[in-house]
Amino acid sequence: MADTANSMSQATDVPPADSSSDGGNQTQNGTVNTQEGGQAQQQQQAQRPNTWSVIKTLAIRMIFIYFIASMFRRSPTTPANDSSGGGGSMRPSTNLFDKGTVMDMYVYVSEQEDFDDFANEDALFWVEKGLVYGDWTSGETGDGTYVKHGQILASETVQNNGSLFLHVYLVKEGKSPNPAAKADKRFSKKYTVHRSKRLNKFKKRKFHATANLLTGETEVHPDLQQKENKSSFEILSHWHPNLTINLLDDHSPWVPGSVPQPLDEYIEFYPGGNKYYPVIYLNDYWNLNSDYMPINVTTKMLNLSLTYSPISLFKWQMYAAQSMRNKWSSFLGSDFVEDSDEDQDSLKTAFLETSPYLLALTIVVSILHSVFEFLAFKNDIQFWRSRKSLEGLSVRSVFFNVFQSLIVLLYVMDNETNTVVKISIFIGLCIEIWKIHKVVNIETFPGEKMFGVIPRVSVAFKSTYTETPTKEYDRLAFRYLSWALYPLLGCYAVYSLLYQEHRGWYSWVLSMLYGFLLTFGFIMMTPQLFINYKLKSVAHLPWRMLTYKALNTFIDDIFAFVIKMPTLYRLGCLRDDVIFFIYLYQRWIYRVDPKRVNEFGTSQEMLENPAAAAIDSDTTGENGTPAIPPSEGGEETSPPKSDVEKKTD
Repeated sequence: MADTANSMSQATDVPPADSSSDGGNQTQNGTVNTQEGGQAQQQQQAQRPNTWSVIKTLAIRMIFIYFIASMFRRSPTTPANDSSGGGGSMRPSTNLFDKGTVMDMYVYVSEQEDFDDFANEDALFWVEKGLVYGDWTSGETGDGTYVKHGQILASETVQNNGSLFLHVYLVKEGKSPNPAAKADKRFSKKYTVHRSKRLNKFKKRKFHATANLLTGETEVHPDLQQKENKSSFEILSHWHPNLTINLLDDHSPWVPGSVPQPLDEYIEFYPGGNKYYPVIYLNDYWNLNSDYMPINVTTKMLNLSLTYSPISLFKWQMYAAQSMRNKWSSFLGSDFVEDSDEDQDSLKTAFLETSPYLLALTIVVSILHSVFEFLAFKNDIQFWRSRKSLEGLSVRSVFFNVFQSLIVLLYVMDNETNTVVKISIFIGLCIEIWKIHKVVNIETFPGEKMFGVIPRVSVAFKSTYTETPTKEYDRLAFRYLSWALYPLLGCYAVYSLLYQEHRGWYSWVLSMLYGFLLTFGFIMMTPQLFINYKLKSVAHLPWRMLTYKALNTFIDDIFAFVIKMPTLYRLGCLRDDVIFFIYLYQRWIYRVDPKRVNEFGTSQEMLENPAAAAIDSDTTGENGTPAIPPSEGGEETSPPKSDVEKKTD
């Protein structure tokens, strides 16, 4: 205990601490931290999610956590009997400290989780006397806030993944939190409020296993490179210099056993009476994960800035609800529920730095984005499910979409990606695979086996595709496309091999294909444009699905230049706009004839005005063309051929 006491210096007043103030204490690992920050910044730039998708994901997960919590929530039943012997139900409790009670606050910093070293003056970090419960007007800023800055000497234990704990005590004026002062009646257990929290946070520091495949060299610092037969990460203690001590200003009549979750974890009732202790909430919600500093042997001093501030019941409930996320993360697994550090930082930064009006607009647009995304998904399924003819549709693009979705899924599985993202991509791949049986006829021959085990499978395009000019136009489109696609793929593969680092050849192939598809994937939308041009028609396209996807693209455009995001993503939004505007131009020049019948013998005019269509049927042929009277020889002449029939001939 003496060693622990000597390892910490007495708190002294220093200028306000920030996350960069300990940089001078890490001279030996300065290069390591610089390299690690550069690698993290590059990785974050490449994979940073947009803000509205972060808000959308957070909302879905909050709803998910709420419903799960409701399943385990205790029903607000009233205990049967009062322990005092009254035989009735429990009475509502009142706050042990009345409003206006004068208090003293003692704050200790120690390596002890269960603190009892009150005699150690070096462990005492802050003493603030004369605080008034429910006071919102005192302090330097006039809002009841008090601030304390100081430094703590990091012991050898702390430098080697040890822990530091903060212990906060609130006592009535003139009282002491030290039980040893009970002899002179300065200690009162009843009027002593205590709350503790571990100050350091254990986080993973990941090692980099990438290198240039040709030279074997890497720009990563040697201390951050993964060694052979070693783990891909290590657990390090991290430090954040800021913490807020919130004292809840509340006098609600809480009833024991009826406090809802997660508030029941903070409301502590005084045994043997209808009283409860004031709530001390140690708040670190606004501490960004990117501001945490690793603690190692070069860290001699730790800056600490504490802020005391009263808090309302509503704000405390919001913070308490957020604290449940960490508990569900440990219960369900971090890969399933826990947001990545970048997601959390992006969300908090949005609340801290974004204008309230822009933030409200972002939330509204995010909801619209989700609605349009769902409608596009629904209409895409409906279109292919009810489609009988493949005339005018690019069947080759369906197979390419399967290949593209497969590459994206393998890429995210090769890299550390959130499980929710993997599930979403997998569902998209299943939908693309489901479309295959809508464009080809698959037939198996159980009697004919390949290698004596596998039945022979026959795959052939549907007749509505092969017996129309669509197949030839689709083949020509992909042939012209290959003239640009293959050279670009080769150039990008060489660039990726020369200038980028990879874990291996498998990762290089996936990374190269994924980057190529992300950059030049819009080229695969051009075959459909070519088919539209040849057929001089766009009536065969799923316009509802395209419209919803276009609206989502326009929403992305609005925020692509407002919110900070990678340049490649902005270019992706612009390229999709160009393709859709070409679709709109084709729809404008290739007008739909309402009198032309489809393959089912119906036309738009028949559906909109059946009575007029019945009258016109006497003067029109069965294909919607004017009937021609018989010639003089008594033979009925054939009606003029349609445009499609002419092309077929």
